[in-house]
Amino acid sequence: MTLKSVFAGLAAVFAVSLAVAASPVTARAQIQVDIDKGAVKPLPIAVPAFSGAQRGAEIAQVITGNLERSGLFQPLNVSAVPDKLQDVNVQPRFPDWQATGAQALINGQVTVGPDGGLRVDFRLWDVFSQQQLLGLQFSSTPDNWRRVAHKISDAVYERLTGEKGYFDTRVAFVAESGPKLARVKRLAIMDQDGANPQYLTDGSYIVMTPRFSSTSQELTYMALRPNGSSIYLLNLETSRQETVGKFPGMVFAPRFSPDGAKVAFSVEKAGNSDIYVMDLRSRATTRITTDPAIDTSPSFSPDGGKIVFNSDRGGQAQLYVMNADGSGVRRISYGGGRYTTPVWSPRGDFIAFTKQTGGEFHIGVMRPDGSDERLLTTSYLDEGPTWAPNGRVLMFFREGTSGNPRLWTVDITGRILRPAAYGGAGSDPAWSPLLD
Repeated sequence: MTLKSVFAGLAAVFAVSLAVAASPVTARAQIQVDIDKGAVKPLPIAVPAFSGAQRGAEIAQVITGNLERSGLFQPLNVSAVPDKLQDVNVQPRFPDWQATGAQALINGQVTVGPDGGLRVDFRLWDVFSQQQLLGLQFSSTPDNWRRVAHKISDAVYERLTGEKGYFDTRVAFVAESGPKLARVKRLAIMDQDGANPQYLTDGSYIVMTPRFSSTSQELTYMALRPNGSSIYLLNLETSRQETVGKFPGMVFAPRFSPDGAKVAFSVEKAGNSDIYVMDLRSRATTRITTDPAIDTSPSFSPDGGKIVFNSDRGGQAQLYVMNADGSGVRRISYGGGRYTTPVWSPRGDFIAFTKQTGGEFHIGVMRPDGSDERLLTTSYLDEGPTWAPNGRVLMFFREGTSGNPRLWTVDITGRILRPAAYGGAGSDPAWSPLLD
């Protein structure tokens, strides 16, 4: 199986048009979810099956799942509502929907064109003001109906929260199976809601720390074999795979620069690890740390001008920020415990990290200057945060005493914590940017 076949269908063109507003006041939302409040009460929302010939019920189910997992919405059971919404261009019978307690309503219609293409129209309504908040149309091939559902979810999320959505994305991770002392670790990829999981390596060697490029079309990851480690680049469109040079010692923890032109990684020799940056066009490699300590886990700032990393140069692992050329190193974490696996938010406002204190692990965030540190999770083992592209949600992996890691998500307030949709054992997640 080739990666090209895995990603067949992602190149479909989506045509989007804004529906005509019912009245001038529809340009302003009458309801909105305030995601920065001290406590968020999920917004009751109705998402009945879309009418039409194909996939209407499935599209509504995907939208329902996306919104519910965000923790900001409470989808309602509306199967008994008398209004069946057969025509998206006909205004709903609002008293029927008001009786359910729904504050927002999504109704849609699916049609198939003469060429077999899928067209999905939907409307978002404020149930109590009886006003349309949003109307869009998406066109695609029938096999891309799930992406249409994710795009609708993103549009609704943004309209009601004021923040970009994150549903039309994918997650690369390490799928794990087998006993703890003989674990099989395969590179895998799936939709963010756990659908369409695919294995990209055969399990004959250990893979670690997959990371997306800014275009979502390339992955870098570490492969560990009995004869040593290598860093690979994997093109998801062409299935082409290549190594990032030859280095004496162990190479690990790769990550792309924001423009995708460089990869930062660590090289360990004789117990000392330093950070290197490779220009992927020229393959020129520059060593940017020279401290006789363990420097690792580099992550670029969104503008590419700085790198955060962890180092034990101060006695135990702490977080440091430096310029992208290695100059201007400064420590930003000063709390008790060990700080590792830092990753800069896509918005640039936070750095996420793993923290170990005593016998517990945490996922936390802090500002790039080290201020406003918050611990979002606590468990036996939480590790490896990755940001959703909107910078509001993190995915990480959690392992209990049983030894089977699972993927989890948490928002930056720490209030919305739940298992990810993928049901198998997995670690080292990496969230893609929004797909084109």
